[in-house]
Amino acid sequence: MTQKKTDSALKVQSGIEQPSSINPRFAQKRKKVLDLPEASYYVEGILKGNRSILSKAITLVESNLQVHRVLAQEIIEACLPHSSNSVRIGITGVPGVGKSTFIEAFGSFLTQDLHKRLAVLAIDPSSQRSKGSILGDKTRMEKLTNDDLAFIRPSPSAGSLGGVAQKTHESIILCEAAGFEVILIETVGVGQSETAVHGMVDFFLLLMLAGAGDELQGIKRGIMEMADALIINKADGENKQKAALARQEYANALHLFPAAQSGFDPKTQTCSAYTG
Repeated sequence: MTQKKTDSALKVQSGIEQPSSINPRFAQKRKKVLDLPEASYYVEGILKGNRSILSKAITLVESNLQVHRVLAQEIIEACLPHSSNSVRIGITGVPGVGKSTFIEAFGSFLTQDLHKRLAVLAIDPSSQRSKGSILGDKTRMEKLTNDDLAFIRPSPSAGSLGGVAQKTHESIILCEAAGFEVILIETVGVGQSETAVHGMVDFFLLLMLAGAGDELQGIKRGIMEMADALIINKADGENKQKAALARQEYANALHLFPAAQSGFDPKTQTCSAYTG
């Protein structure tokens, strides 16, 4: 006679369902990266002067993702035949010299008085610790930000030396293809080593402050001998007389430099972003 089988006292409970190996939010973001438009979409938008598409294209150029770099290279190659038609002006100077305020005043003159389409590439220093940038130069250019003829693009230096970002030259090409007639490149502003921008521009402008150093400061080699013009900024109020004296001192120092290969004689001038 067979004995009836009884259930075991041990009961196997159903396990907890394992979550997906990929974070859903990350998976959605990854899908967006892989679902990028074709290069022709960006090129057509850039050639039509679409600022939103231009900004997205510059973001691709500055990205470290391989899929972005490949797409960015296609965009740049397609835009190259439509570039090299702008006036490129590099603007440098020590921190606090007033580069952003000067660009706000000078840029407004270009757009409102000369009716030029203007692009401003502002390079912001990156933290060596966090690797981040504030990108606050655009907030100082409130008037230009709301100007229909102006386009402002702040970019992080990302540790790149020479005062510019790693992809500044590529950004210039895209801005030229978008039809901007004048391009201003504002450097980081960290001293006499900011010479990389010199090879990218047609005109190199150096902003200085009165009382920032004696005449021997102007004799130092480096960034000063590359400048096509030297402007003593903030020449207003009580600082106006000091600025005029500093202009003369720097003009004397420039005479000690050998003649430039272009044969251009650098000029010195005083300026105020508020009074002209």
